Amino acid sequence: MMIMVRAIVRPEKADEVLAALMDNGFPAVTKYSVAGRGKQRGIKIGEVTYDEIPKTMLMSVVKAEDKDFVISTIMDAARSGTKGAFGDGKIFVSEVGDVFTISSGVKEGAVEGEA
Repeated sequence: MMIMVRAIVRPEKADEVLAALMDNGFPAVTKYSVAGRGKQRGIKIGEVTYDEIPKTMLMSVVKAEDKDFVISTIMDAARSGTKGAFGDGKIFVSEVGDVFTISSGVKEGAVEGEA
């Protein structure tokens, strides 16, 4: 089974996360510049409220047995300071039904129980 890991991290931490994943054998990552807000509902600086905060989304599909290692690698690299800080981001994990390589048409993975 394959797992999609989507991590939303601070933009200044994205390169550290990418390097940690590469160093640990997970080079395949898609990177997006995104904006949004979490529970903090944006940020107020002086009289100006910023409803959307710039973030970076990193997406990777890994084997199920690698999921926990990849998540801990991302957390360690994305965390601000030793204990982390509000706004460090989120990680979303979901199952992937099938993966196809476009150039070859080869089906690389399937959800358990499928032929």
